[in-house]
Amino acid sequence: MGKINPRKEAWLKRQKRVRRKVRGTSDQPRLNVFRSARHIYAQIIDDASGHTLAAASSLSPEIKTNLAQVKGKVASAKQVGLLIASRAKEKGISKVVFDRNGFLYHGRVAAVAEGAREGGLDF
Repeated sequence: MGKINPRKEAWLKRQKRVRRKVRGTSDQPRLNVFRSARHIYAQIIDDASGHTLAAASSLSPEIKTNLAQVKGKVASAKQVGLLIASRAKEKGISKVVFDRNGFLYHGRVAAVAEGAREGGLDF
């Protein structure tokens, strides 16, 4: 087995540290954010049952059609936050626990949280 990239190793350590404290229940599921180089993904997860209740990403058709008007990754991340909030509202979810997934809370990760708050999610 080869060596693990030190940056990935540090990210996994931060992820484990955050995950120790953040748990999603059926009353208050977890809003998980994953940030890749090009795209951003958000999921609402019930950790008690292990099911994903709602998901959205910058690859979603609703956002892909709006990307022509939206400039930049931060603006598209905010759109992902608004979309995940609307999908959560459809399922009757209004309160979530935010899981930054080991990423620093700024830029695109903060934009998803801001968009979700604007969309009506409470955390």
